[in-house]
Amino acid sequence: MERIKWAQQPDEAVKDAFAVRQEVFVEEQGFQEEFDATDESCWHLIWYQDGHPVACARLFSEEDGVWHVGRIAVRKSLRGTGLGSRVMAALEEKARQLGGQKIVLSAQCRAADFYRKQGYERTENEYLEEYCPHVEMFKTL
Repeated sequence: MERIKWAQQPDEAVKDAFAVRQEVFVEEQGFQEEFDATDESCWHLIWYQDGHPVACARLFSEEDGVWHVGRIAVRKSLRGTGLGSRVMAALEEKARQLGGQKIVLSAQCRAADFYRKQGYERTENEYLEEYCPHVEMFKTL
């Protein structure tokens, strides 16, 4: 059984999102600067399967109508199952509910094709985050 929870600090469920991010971004991919001040003020999506957190993301706004998504993570055993697409759809739905007209994301370049298939467009803004090439992408809602 699957379920989604939206949480903000200090909700205990945010720890479930952090556990998924720790596994995917720190342990699997080697990032060192995974957690930051944005975590304290954003919406965290936690996706549960059979009561266990299996995917997560965060959503925050910096200007009217523009929402940023990031820290999108799916546990390795569930990649390729369509879960990532369902997470993106849930993020877009929440952004719309909050008055969003556009979503911006910072994608690892190796994942850019996945986001393109979800309707996101690349900008020319490529950069390194820690050691990993990223590209800014966006989608009009």
